This record gives sequence, structure tokens and C-alpha cells, in this order.
Amino acid sequence: MWYFGKISLAIFCALNLAMVPSSQAQNSPQDYLNTHNAARSAVGVGEMTWDNFVAEYAQNYANERSQDCALQHSTNGPYGENLAIGSGDFMTGKAAVDLWVGEEKNYDYDSNSCAGGEMCGHYTQVVWRDSVRLGCARVQCTSGSWFVTCNYDPPGNFNGQRPY
Repeated sequence: MWYFGKISLAIFCALNLAMVPSSQAQNSPQDYLNTHNAARSAVGVGEMTWDNFVAEYAQNYANERSQDCALQHSTNGPYGENLAIGSGDFMTGKAAVDLWVGEEKNYDYDSNSCAGGEMCGHYTQVVWRDSVRLGCARVQCTSGSWFVTCNYDPPGNFNGQRPY
């Protein structure tokens, strides 16, 4: 009987996991890490690790933004920070990181600047060599949009310094 119970529990868990919407399956710490580390690997930068203290900071700030969903950086925080807002199931944690990594095309390594006035600072924070600890959070705002934040320790994007 005990054996049957374990099998039934395993099948129940597997069925429940299969019913989880794909958007929920792209918001785990490992999803954030995998997406960051793939971008970092592409430019020869070492992997980041998940940090629960940094993640707690990110979650607290995301909770603050849940009422207005303002794309506004935290002030005087000890970490580097990337923010994204989007609506619908599209705005997963992985999708937010993919948006930031998508700025790679705007980064000119030779001049260490964003090409043509385009944004690239989110990308450079993702691949900043000295940022080694990561914490991210995602909340649904009262408007229905999703707010995603990732924080980086130590912070990056210092003027005059190259990310890698």
C-alpha cells in the first residue's frame, strides 16, 4: 500500500506540473540564472549565482511597485538593477531578461558605448563581469501588468569601465 501511495503522489505531482501555465515555468530562480548565464557565457564572463538576500531586496521593491507599476528604479539601493514591465503572459522573468539581453545589438564594445543613442545599459549590467550574485522578482500590478526586477551584486555599469 505504501508503494502505491508513492506512485500515486508522483503521478499527481507530474500531472499538476504539466498543468502549470508555461509563464509560471519561466519565473524560477533557475530560469533567471540560466538566461543571465547564457548571455554571460557568450562573452566569456563567469556565471552568476542566486542570492536570497538580493532576491529579498528585489521582492520587497517589486511589492512596492505593485500598486502603480511605475518603471522607476529604487533609490539609494546597494545593488545594480534592471526593470521591465509588460502585460499578459508574455512578461515572464525569462522574457524580461531576454529583453535586456536583446540590447546587445546596441552595445559597441570598441567605444564602450550604446550605438546611435540606443539603450544598452540593461545588457551591460547583465554581463557585467564583477556582478556575481543575482536576485530577481516578479509581481502582478493592480493594473494587470507584470513588473519584473533583477538586482546585481556588486552593481555594475560604472562610467568609463567596460562590462567584460
